[in-house]
Amino acid sequence: MAGQTDPHISLFSPQEVEFMAEDELVEIVPNMNMEQLNFISGDFGRFIPQIPTKVPLWLAVALKRRGKCTFRPPEWMSVDNLTQILEAERESQSTFQALPFSYVEIARLLFDHARDDIPDMYMVRSLVEDIRDVRLHKLETNLGSFQGTSAVKISNVSAMEVNIVRPFVIRALEAFYKHDKPEADVDRDTRSSRQQREANNEPRRPLRQR
Repeated sequence: MAGQTDPHISLFSPQEVEFMAEDELVEIVPNMNMEQLNFISGDFGRFIPQIPTKVPLWLAVALKRRGKCTFRPPEWMSVDNLTQILEAERESQSTFQALPFSYVEIARLLFDHARDDIPDMYMVRSLVEDIRDVRLHKLETNLGSFQGTSAVKISNVSAMEVNIVRPFVIRALEAFYKHDKPEADVDRDTRSSRQQREANNEPRRPLRQR
């Protein structure tokens, strides 16, 4: 698919999609005492050693870089769960399994900054990549066969997947619209011509003399 190889065609760059995903909440285990942190997006903490708490992903990464916490990988990132999701994705060509909207970006950030906190990290990364590839192939197949319509509904797609297919869907719908528009113009012109002829055939009333 075009958006997969040319990031300039997509609405957002991969870095922008990842930036938006950094607001997702993740669970960390602090190893320090720190008072509550107040941000525009909300209040997080206070932080107590060995007491799990949820914070935005960007804050978790910042604390992890400073050695102030460890990550608790989300439940969907277990090997067993990802294996089941991959099998289900392969079995059905028309449906997509429920995953976090930013699952690709969350996984990538955890692989980059918290690999020591992820059990079976290499297996998890392989499964996430396989799931992503299977879902992209299904998107290409399904969108390549859809007919002209005013809307396209696909459930459980992720941020990355939406970003890739959005330009294709927009161009396809525009093509269908342009293909149908000449017929609509002809119908409108026909109706206008018929109304004009009917108006010309109406009997004229004699002018009143002054």
